[in-house]
Amino acid sequence: MNSTLEMINNRRSIRLYDPAPLTEEEKNIILQAAMRAPTAGAMMLYTIIEVEDQLLKDQLAVTCDNQPFIATAPYMLLFLADYQRWMDLYTAAGCQARARELDISPRKPAEGDLMLAMMDALIVAQTAALAAESLGIGSCYIGDIIENWETHCQMFDLPQYTFPVILLCLGRPADKPLKKRSARFERKYIVHQNQYQRFTPRELDDMCLPFGTTSFEAREYPNGAQNVVQFNYIRKFTAEFSREMTRSVRVMLKDWCGEDC
Repeated sequence: MNSTLEMINNRRSIRLYDPAPLTEEEKNIILQAAMRAPTAGAMMLYTIIEVEDQLLKDQLAVTCDNQPFIATAPYMLLFLADYQRWMDLYTAAGCQARARELDISPRKPAEGDLMLAMMDALIVAQTAALAAESLGIGSCYIGDIIENWETHCQMFDLPQYTFPVILLCLGRPADKPLKKRSARFERKYIVHQNQYQRFTPRELDDMCLPFGTTSFEAREYPNGAQNVVQFNYIRKFTAEFSREMTRSVRVMLKDWCGEDC
């Protein structure tokens, strides 16, 4: 196994950081690597915000599902899906007027454009995470940035055609990471050949989840669940933060698409 594959296989999320700040050279290396990531049509449909204000970090620790460790990250990057830059460019270049002269109907960004920009942003974020890992700098993704859209929009002065996709906390691990890697599903449940495969209840029962038990193995949990699947459903899928996430994304989409949504 080469060093790159070894790094990928050994990476884990880091939530306890050495308070030492990253050097400017380290930040530049991470950002430069991120900006070399693949991008749709070479358009770079993303923006990266360096979150360095401690007050913003403190607020994010609350708005992103009350996770105090977020405020302790020495370096933080917010990745936006961004079509605003291109829309401003199109306007400045007179694109809409010229399109009308050519009998082409102008349009505004819609759902498909957002999905494409989100792909760009996520690819860039993972490239940044791996670049950081190569420098001995750990990271943790915060998907909860898509909650509380109104608050985050105000915090970062986000215009209409931007969408906060992922927040990445970065810093050197305060403790040596555990040798044991977190579990993953068996490959046969994740990798399909040529077509999507659905599984029977019996096959699902045999599936060993990353949470440490087969799907329907009887166990009692504090939240009333009787197996690990029920535990996940109650703790995650039906939780208040999950409902807020859906509400927030729905509002974001309406704002992005306007009356066309």
